[in-house]
Amino acid sequence: MAVTLPADVLSQYCRFSLYNSPFVAHDRGCAVDLYPGDETTAATTAPSPVAGEVVDTRTVAAPPKPYAAANDHLTLVDTGDRIARILHVDPAVEAGDTVTVGDPLGDLVRAGFFAPWVPNHIHLGFRDHGDDRYRASGSLPLELGPDVDLRPVDWDGTGTVVAAGETWALLDSPPHPAPGEAFAGVAARDDGTLEGNAVLDGGCPHYEGGGRLGAEVPAAGQSENSTTPVALAGTTVGAAGGRHVTWRDVAVRANGDPVTGLALFCGRDRAGVKLVGADADLPVGRKVRVTVEPAE
Repeated sequence: MAVTLPADVLSQYCRFSLYNSPFVAHDRGCAVDLYPGDETTAATTAPSPVAGEVVDTRTVAAPPKPYAAANDHLTLVDTGDRIARILHVDPAVEAGDTVTVGDPLGDLVRAGFFAPWVPNHIHLGFRDHGDDRYRASGSLPLELGPDVDLRPVDWDGTGTVVAAGETWALLDSPPHPAPGEAFAGVAARDDGTLEGNAVLDGGCPHYEGGGRLGAEVPAAGQSENSTTPVALAGTTVGAAGGRHVTWRDVAVRANGDPVTGLALFCGRDRAGVKLVGADADLPVGRKVRVTVEPAE
C-alpha cells in the first residue's frame, strides 16, 4: 500500500522530488528527496518530515567523493504504522527520543551519494514493520496527498541564469505561478493545454527514468498499459506508463553547447529549470536557449 505525503509535511521544504536520483531506493517513486533550501537559500538543519519514536541511528559508508563527507547516516523513526528511513542527516537524536513534524533532526550532510550538482537534502522512505529496514531497496511506493496543490507550467526552453556553480545553472524560467502558495514544475507536455496535465520529475536524460506527478494516472479513458508522450522544449523526451517515465535517448544543449541534462523538481517558490553537468559558460545573467534533440 502506498504512503501518502501530505501538504503540511511537504510545505516545510522549498522543493521535493521522487525521481531525481540514480539510486535503487528511488525506483518507481519509492522515496522522496526533501530540500529545506535550494541553490540560492542554503540550509544546514534538517526539519523532521515525520512524527514518532527514534528506534535507531547508524553511520553508513558512502561513495568517496572529493566534495563529500566520508560517511552518511541513517535514522529510523517508528511512526506507528510504519518505519521511516531518513538519510543524509547527521542525527542530533538517538534511540528512544520522540520527534514531531518540523523538529530539528540534526545537520544536513553532503554525502557521497550526491552528484556534484545536487544540494543538501533529506532522503525519506518507509517500510512496513517486519520488513528489512536497513537494506537500501524495498521501500513502499509514495504518492502525493489530495491536499497538495501541484501546478504544471509551460516552458519554451528559454530563460536567464539566476544562480550557478561549476556543474549547474539555475534558470528563472518557467516562472512560478504562485510562489509560497503551491508547488509547481515543468508541464509534462508543451502543447499549451495544461488541463489534466502533470509535472515532470527527474533527471532528463541522465538518470534512467523520471516521473509524471499530479495528474490522474492513468488518465480517463486510458488502460493501465497505455503510454502518454511527454515533452520538453518542443521535443518528445519520453513516454509515461502510469506516472513512471522512460526517457528517450536525447541530447540537451544550452546555447548550442552540450550539457548533461535537466534536473526537474516540484518547487514551492521556484519552478525554474536547472541545467546540470554544464561544460558551457553559463554565468549569472546569461540568457539561455535550451534545445533537446534525438541523440546521435
